[in-house]
Amino acid sequence: MTSQTTIDTTGSGGKAPATPSGATPGKGLRGHPWLTLITVAVGVMMVALDGTIVAIANPAIQKDLGATFAQVQWITNGYFLALAVSLITAGKLGDRFGHRQTFLIGVVGFAAASGAIGLSDSIALVVTFRVLQGLFGALLMPAALGLLRATFPAEKLNMAIGIWGMVIGASTAGGPILGGVLVEHVNWQSVFFINVPVGVLAVVLGVWILLDHRAENAPRSFDILGIALLSTSVFCLVWALIKAPPSEWGWGDAKTLAFLGASVLGFALFAFWETKVKEPLIPLALFRSVALSAGVVLMVLMAIAFMGGLFFVTFYLQNVHGMSPIDAGLHLLPLTGMMIVGSPLAGAMITKFGPRVPLAGGMALTAIAMYGMSTLETDTGSGIMSLWFALLGLGLAPVMVGATEVIVGNAPMELSGVAGGLQQAAMQIGGSLGTAVLGAVMASKVNSDLAGNWEKAGLPPLTPGQEHQASEAVQVGVPPVAPGTPDAIAAKITGVAHDTFISGMSAASLVAAGVAVVAVLVAFLTKRGENAGAGAGAAHI
Repeated sequence: MTSQTTIDTTGSGGKAPATPSGATPGKGLRGHPWLTLITVAVGVMMVALDGTIVAIANPAIQKDLGATFAQVQWITNGYFLALAVSLITAGKLGDRFGHRQTFLIGVVGFAAASGAIGLSDSIALVVTFRVLQGLFGALLMPAALGLLRATFPAEKLNMAIGIWGMVIGASTAGGPILGGVLVEHVNWQSVFFINVPVGVLAVVLGVWILLDHRAENAPRSFDILGIALLSTSVFCLVWALIKAPPSEWGWGDAKTLAFLGASVLGFALFAFWETKVKEPLIPLALFRSVALSAGVVLMVLMAIAFMGGLFFVTFYLQNVHGMSPIDAGLHLLPLTGMMIVGSPLAGAMITKFGPRVPLAGGMALTAIAMYGMSTLETDTGSGIMSLWFALLGLGLAPVMVGATEVIVGNAPMELSGVAGGLQQAAMQIGGSLGTAVLGAVMASKVNSDLAGNWEKAGLPPLTPGQEHQASEAVQVGVPPVAPGTPDAIAAKITGVAHDTFISGMSAASLVAAGVAVVAVLVAFLTKRGENAGAGAGAAHI
């Protein structure tokens, strides 16, 4: 194997190149690159699917277990917090003990926690096992990327990541459809039970197919204080973003500012400590790579625009157009379809031309799509909606693939798990930031327009308390119609609610489009992974 240029993170002066032990696949099926891809895709599919499929089951869980709305929110928040806080540390575990073992433990734990949720008879147990799902999912995701990096040679890596991104995109977008079918025709428990056979399949394939790859200079110790500082900082940041919406604490609340301040202080202390410890959790030398840093920023910006913008689309389809969850999911198929088609094509383009132009072009298409979504009205037809959704999927595909390759490919082999954790953490934090920031834009626009629109419609004036309740309902597209309201008045309230919601969604979509434009500029700072060839230079496909 030829020597690779790597970032010196060991203090050895860069004398030990990051060459993996056992990088050459074994004879037969074990270690075969494409079979490895299929195996990790099955495991990753569980985690990606769970990100959206559970939202459809929440109302049924609330009714069956007698939970409050705040308790049901923790079904999502507990999972998300555990996942976001643990990703980078989980990636480090894979670098230390091997990505094969970490992946298999993650799959077994995730499937077991899923089965336990289905057997739970209280909301406390559901939330507890959802947190465990997040922890095991964090083990699984970076390990999957580490296995791909170690198995595929550089010229095939982009195509592999493209298919990997396709699986994530299809699973994420297909979650509402599958969840709607299961909840409607089986029960809410089936949403979780479905992970058990998928997990068994992933374990069987993993034991049979996956080959362990470890870099010769992989870390031998753990940065315990670094893990504590980083985990606390990420927790404070994500917790502040979860609680920041006006329906919770509000952006100006002292508690929100305190958690944000604690997060900033924690990150500063973490960065200082990483310069002092012998084997840091995240060697800051990683970020000397402008391309890698740009890839992380790009992933955050993409997630802000995509997840934040798409958050309101589900309310638009269900509460404004009156679609069922299944119909709403079907209307998003153009987005899913273009991601499925576009991801492998993007991988091929990036391999041939490098990441800059495909990434910049993808974010430009995303900006156009988000602008188009700002023009949606209450009576917009399916054809126009499908056009913007398809364009969004086509724009996201090269970014999901390219930014992942830029981050993982520009990191040394011995830090491929940490790089995979960075990629996933950037996406999770970006999604949370997008939902919080664009949610604040939506709330501000609705609050400023609702009273005037209400008055113009000739409706009876609202008290401050009634206006606050009405505003919260309108922010998700629900008309605040009280039981027993005459039909004529109810029709006026519905018209005001939907028009006001549309104005808020339009403002949020325009902000998302602006974020995507900034991401276009960031994309020009990226470049092909310098260390991609360190993974499997001797592999034969």
